[in-house]
Amino acid sequence: MSNDAAYIDRFLEMMAAESGASLNTLSAYRSDLEQASGLAKGALSQADRSILEKIAHDWSDLKNSSIARKSSSLRRFFGFLVEEGFRENDPSDALPRPGGQRNLPKILSHEEIAKLFETIESGLTSEKTKPADARLSALMELLYGSGLRASELVSLPRRSVVADRPFLIVRGKGGKERLVPISEQARSAVNRWIAFVDAEEKYLFPSRTGHLSRIRLFQIIKDLAVKSGINPAKISPHVLRHAFATHLLEGGADLRALQTLLGHSDISTTQIYTHVDSARLVELVNKRHPLSRYNLMR
Repeated sequence: MSNDAAYIDRFLEMMAAESGASLNTLSAYRSDLEQASGLAKGALSQADRSILEKIAHDWSDLKNSSIARKSSSLRRFFGFLVEEGFRENDPSDALPRPGGQRNLPKILSHEEIAKLFETIESGLTSEKTKPADARLSALMELLYGSGLRASELVSLPRRSVVADRPFLIVRGKGGKERLVPISEQARSAVNRWIAFVDAEEKYLFPSRTGHLSRIRLFQIIKDLAVKSGINPAKISPHVLRHAFATHLLEGGADLRALQTLLGHSDISTTQIYTHVDSARLVELVNKRHPLSRYNLMR
């Protein structure tokens, strides 16, 4: 299991920070993942659909509830690997789904997003802006405004935002780079924050040991939710990335453009962001389909 141990540890670290998972829950995840890793001969993180089908076959004598739990553990694990850029595709559709359908990711409404930014704005309107408030503003503008992954955000170089350049160059796993548009408001927020960052610092969001950790980022975002009157269980950096994608789709962005913005190698990964409400889909067909220009009742 040596090839998978580090990935499993990082996944559980994320689960503890993002979901506030209990020790018992984390222990259950670890058990499921380590058992699956053993069946995959220590290469679960690199497994393809055929390997997952073999693992599922070994579960055939288990109760449906146990199969559902194990499948859920592995789906979340592979979702984490893709989201963090450790692999390009998610093969977990090969896993069984006894007794239910795949749950859609959590999403924040436009009103909840507005509440978050209202709270941030209230901290910036004081006579003297505090470093923590400036940092929070920059973090949120980049998370929701550009859809960055948590790992991409915290590791941004100090000089990644240039005054006359309307985009960031984000380097993902495997050295892959992509252009990420950045709004004037986000650049303004970063410029406000960077005044508090020593010119010799390597990272835009430094810490004593390097850059801001993902766990600390989760904590900062959840604290903001509490101050905004939003259930902190509903929010995380990934939820904000998901809100960025979903709200762009609602505004008319196409799936291919969204794929590029999010840095997905496989369009199937991007398709999870298309869970817009049925009323909007009906409205889209009625207004945009070529036949909508004709009165078919004549």
